[in-house]
Amino acid sequence: MKTKSNVTNISIISIAALTLIALAIAVAGNRMGMAQQAPAAPGPQLAEARFKNIQALKGIPADQVIPAMQFISSSLGVECEYCHVRGAFDKDDKQKKKIARKMILMELAINKDNFQGHTVVTCNSCHRGAAAPVGIPIIAEVAPRPMPGGPNAAGTNPAAVPAGPTADQILDKYVQAVGGADAMQKITSRVEHGTLTGFGPGSIPVEIYAKAPDKRLSVTHTPRGESSTGYDGQEGWMSGFGPPREVTGGELENMKLDADLNFAADMKKLFIQFRPRPAEKVGDRDAYLIFGLRRGLPPVKLYFDEQSGLLVREVQYVETPLGRNPTQIDFADYRDADGVKVPFRWTVARPQGRFTIQVDNIQQNVAIDDAKFAKPPAPPPPPAGQKPPAP
Repeated sequence: MKTKSNVTNISIISIAALTLIALAIAVAGNRMGMAQQAPAAPGPQLAEARFKNIQALKGIPADQVIPAMQFISSSLGVECEYCHVRGAFDKDDKQKKKIARKMILMELAINKDNFQGHTVVTCNSCHRGAAAPVGIPIIAEVAPRPMPGGPNAAGTNPAAVPAGPTADQILDKYVQAVGGADAMQKITSRVEHGTLTGFGPGSIPVEIYAKAPDKRLSVTHTPRGESSTGYDGQEGWMSGFGPPREVTGGELENMKLDADLNFAADMKKLFIQFRPRPAEKVGDRDAYLIFGLRRGLPPVKLYFDEQSGLLVREVQYVETPLGRNPTQIDFADYRDADGVKVPFRWTVARPQGRFTIQVDNIQQNVAIDDAKFAKPPAPPPPPAGQKPPAP
């Protein structure tokens, strides 16, 4: 979860961690075509060194296991128990887990043999959100969109640079729409209180703490207890009902973006290049689209309302050995808070669901101890004979 435009930010909020952590642990693979580490440099911890019974494609970094499992879950529309034994993910009791290993090998072999190891064919290429692959074309209920360059395309090319304002002009208008760089620099901290809806009936209390330049913490109070996600300026983590999970790789890079309290003013430093694309609709409004590029990472899609200039949608991606995991964040209900515009509502959507944060009140420039953003210690082990809580 994230608020942009001198904005508190949302990346992967704690309640999402509760559902996504459960997608981890057993089947992982070796990414074909991965760059070799220099012999003298220590490499990352590998999946088989951290997790039990890794068989399919040993050799990927351990921090890619959970994102890879999330990608499989999203592509097939299933939860982790579809392949894994609940509470014992390393066991091979289920035939579907053995099939999944074969499918991962097949996917990587196809990409190695046909696409120079690039991740072109993925689980989602065939499954499209269904546990059984989709082998027969679906009959559309509405007329399809014109093919690019086809007879009904009116000479348009989605990849062409669109006519209209430049990326710099769009970004400068965003800064002014938020309140201006000077006003943003005056905000040194922000505390937001609100509710989260979308996970079961009712709402869940949530708090978001942000401190300049780049510290952020979200805390949700669920019926089962407190869950949190944080970034202390260097390390990212998620904590639910078990040991905190360190956030690394592409997830961490997105978390860094989300933790920038002065995101609107800092965008030109956070990205190495911006590429404008043809305008699209966000809801019923026209929005300028810009691709924000970062070295070695997937692009970030940024949508700015043509009239107000405010950021209304952001799409982030996390690269995994099996494909990209997308996260879409829609911002709404912008209000003035001490001279800057802040979204009081945002919706985070992923392939398997969505949730909405509605902020009730904001406090700014309040003292927040840096210790607030420290990773919590692991919970004590359960008493002998008592099982740990399920993820």
